[in-house]
Amino acid sequence: MEARKQEEKLKSVNLDDWLPITSSRTAKWYYSAFHNVTAMVGAGVLGLPFAMSQLGWGLGTVAIVMSFVITLYTLWQLVEMHEMVPGKRFDRYHELGQHVFGERLGLWIILPLQIIVMVGTDIVYMVTGGQSLRKFHDLVCQGRGCNDIRLTFWIMIFASPHFVLSQLPNFNSISAVSGAAAVMSLAYSMIAFCTSAIKGAEATAGAIDYGLRATTTSGQAFGMLSALGTVSFAYAAHNVVLEIQATIPSTPEKPSKKPMWRGVVVAYAIVALCYFSVAFAGYYAFGSSVDPNVLITLDKPRWLIAAANLMVVIHVIGGYQVFAMPMFDMIETVLVKKHQFTPGFWLRFVSRSAYVAATMFIGLTFPFFDGLLGFFGGFGFAPTTYFIPCIMWLMVRKPKKYGLTWFINIICIVIGVLLTIIASIGGLRQIILDAKNYKLYS
Repeated sequence: MEARKQEEKLKSVNLDDWLPITSSRTAKWYYSAFHNVTAMVGAGVLGLPFAMSQLGWGLGTVAIVMSFVITLYTLWQLVEMHEMVPGKRFDRYHELGQHVFGERLGLWIILPLQIIVMVGTDIVYMVTGGQSLRKFHDLVCQGRGCNDIRLTFWIMIFASPHFVLSQLPNFNSISAVSGAAAVMSLAYSMIAFCTSAIKGAEATAGAIDYGLRATTTSGQAFGMLSALGTVSFAYAAHNVVLEIQATIPSTPEKPSKKPMWRGVVVAYAIVALCYFSVAFAGYYAFGSSVDPNVLITLDKPRWLIAAANLMVVIHVIGGYQVFAMPMFDMIETVLVKKHQFTPGFWLRFVSRSAYVAATMFIGLTFPFFDGLLGFFGGFGFAPTTYFIPCIMWLMVRKPKKYGLTWFINIICIVIGVLLTIIASIGGLRQIILDAKNYKLYS
């Protein structure tokens, strides 16, 4: 009797009008730009100079430029496939996967990878936020005798606002947070670029070592693998692009793909400016001695680097929410549909707070910035970003075999598969190496 009442209550509620992805479809094209910039220009851009130090000038430049081109192409594919069936919108990545691969297989192919990406990114953002807060504190307190505070506490401080922000109901409600984060990402990237370029120009000839970071052959090989994962981590928006597009209104006369693509183009222009400038200037300034987070390496001018680290904190607060929102959507869907919970404040409050607490706990337990970038970049990001969109495109659009489009997609698939394998290995090795010298909750 109770179960029947619960079922009738659920029927009276249109779940799509409550879930965070579909409850509001009033977004503008610039919301897409905000969310995409916030999703991409984050922890990834700060790790690119370190990736360059493991790859060198030649291979590093090729990896970053090629990743930019491939991911822009696969992002276009996803935007195009959002409404490829007349009258239907694939509001979530896994829904598109289910349409292409089948109801059950599509779910098992896409959903685990997407969860790894979104949870992994939020964990990395917890670490990034904590590290940037500590760097800000250290720079401000330099010479003033302040006490050293463990990274564990900084991560907890960074997590605190997320318990509040996570209660915002849907994607459109975080547009202001995302917009501020996008502005901050551009600002701190330009600070990193300018200060690195000046430092590199002031260095005496031959003072900077541009050789590969590792000294042993095995170290260099595994470093390259991890660096490729770091590069792939930098292009993360694919995992939330359909969810972002779902918030844009659409009619047969004005499909959502037009404003969505306009936002993506603006976002990628900003991404190009940030990524290429920071990656090359950071490596130019420090060579093989650059830290996994380039802003941690920089220390002069002190006030400017302190401000940049504070900007990183603001940005990753917004970035965390952009990746968390699809996770909230998944969690709430399962709790309501499978476990018969009633949609409402308490369900949202408890489930979202638990998610924030879980990512915080994992982040302060395993704060290995460079290893996490490499591992998550290879294992999760590479499939959903580099080759799964191409496989779906071949299956749905069926381009002429051995034609130009067919070859482009096959090349992307081969590169993506190789990247998934080698970057995962490199990232996992880096985590193991970091763990040897790590003291728990230090």
